[in-house]
Amino acid sequence: MKKIAKFFAVVALIIGCSFASQAQNPVKIGYIDFNTLLAAMPGIDSVKIKLQTYQKTLTDQMDAMKAEFENKYQDYQSQAASMSDLIKQTKEKELSDLQGRIDAFQQKASQDLQAKQQELVAPFIEKAKVAIKDVAKENKFTYILNAIEDVVIYKDEADDVMALVKKKLSIQ
Repeated sequence: MKKIAKFFAVVALIIGCSFASQAQNPVKIGYIDFNTLLAAMPGIDSVKIKLQTYQKTLTDQMDAMKAEFENKYQDYQSQAASMSDLIKQTKEKELSDLQGRIDAFQQKASQDLQAKQQELVAPFIEKAKVAIKDVAKENKFTYILNAIEDVVIYKDEADDVMALVKKKLSIQ
């Protein structure tokens, strides 16, 4: 919903600017699918591989923790009938603490994976933004919009700057 509101705010700004500058320069708007551009950039495949490797490391560690929990839980269940109340409470506390560590690890792993992704993708995003800005200046675009679904309601294929930006980045 915020994207749609943001889009209409941009459109209102563009219309307002076009009336103010109608006697000066006409407004020229282009669009690009930023995600498609990023996916086409050389080197992005190595980022995906690094992220998959990092994710596998985290998943393996999580699986080991879950296996440890499962083993201790099965051990607890098989011996619960013969345990004293004090030992039962101790084992239950140990299981509860282990489950808490697993939950905390899972949350931290998710945050770490997102941070790693941002760290690895940031240079590609910056390079793409610079190329888009250069293409906009060279071709006298007033605005370049990201053509994500449900934001750009109509687009003329002639205003797609993907080919120009790919050329700028030397992408086939």
